[in-house]
Amino acid sequence: MSDAAAAKPLPFLFQFAAGAIAGVSEILCMYPLDVAKTRLMLQVGTGADQYKSIVDVFGRIIKEEGASRLYRGILPPIMVEAPKRAIKFASNDTYGPMYMRLFNQKQLTQSLAIMTGVTAGITEALIVATPELVKIRLQAKENAGRYAGTMDCVRKIYAEEGLKAFANGLEATIWRHALWNGGYFGSIFGIKKLMPKAETKRGELAVNFAAGAIGGTVGTTLNTPPDVVKTRIQNYNSAKGPPPYTTFLAGARTIAREEGVRALYKGYVPKVLRLGPGGGILLVVYDHVTTYMRDHFL
Repeated sequence: MSDAAAAKPLPFLFQFAAGAIAGVSEILCMYPLDVAKTRLMLQVGTGADQYKSIVDVFGRIIKEEGASRLYRGILPPIMVEAPKRAIKFASNDTYGPMYMRLFNQKQLTQSLAIMTGVTAGITEALIVATPELVKIRLQAKENAGRYAGTMDCVRKIYAEEGLKAFANGLEATIWRHALWNGGYFGSIFGIKKLMPKAETKRGELAVNFAAGAIGGTVGTTLNTPPDVVKTRIQNYNSAKGPPPYTTFLAGARTIAREEGVRALYKGYVPKVLRLGPGGGILLVVYDHVTTYMRDHFL
């Protein structure tokens, strides 16, 4: 955040609201890339019906299912995006001072920035795992026409698989968010230390966007393998019988053995195209909103 932000901490409620605004802004801009990512991650094997690229995904969805399908499943993440992104930033801003006191540090260090991000990611994962599962079911190609909407999806999962199904993929979700947040906030800390101090608001905007975009790219590169595993676990209908794997490490070994290591990075291009610039959008909007709150409400 800006130096002014660091000098004047916000109450948790203000941090929460700013994170919510930043999160919803990012998802409204970038959501179609999330749909493309999910479709690519769920592909197994080869065949004529397989998507060839992100452009092929978009083209075929629009041609075969309609353009509105690019926003299929957006309600669960919109409903959870406010608390999800709010918890991401509010937890990060809360855990930072806590770790500084715990380790007797007067300033945040690179290692503490990573540790803070990882802890914030674990907190975030506990909130988002179930909405993520519902979103994946709605986005999956094989489920087109199966669910009338979000609540119909929830009802059918509960009726066919039971209440426990909503926790499927929780462990892999924790891996995903811990790695992304650790990479994101750790990178932002390091990048801002390396970049020259901005002299103007426009310069500060550029620094924040660059740091956030690079941080988003680093986080995405780290967390794509657990995201692939999580996506497949959450799309599996447990009414069919025991799943092939239920944890990240077991799933990663199985996918690498059966499909090759590269399969753990399926969907990476749309994911990094979303979360690279998306990370910049998050940081810029969060910084602007918190600055506005400090100027007008405190």
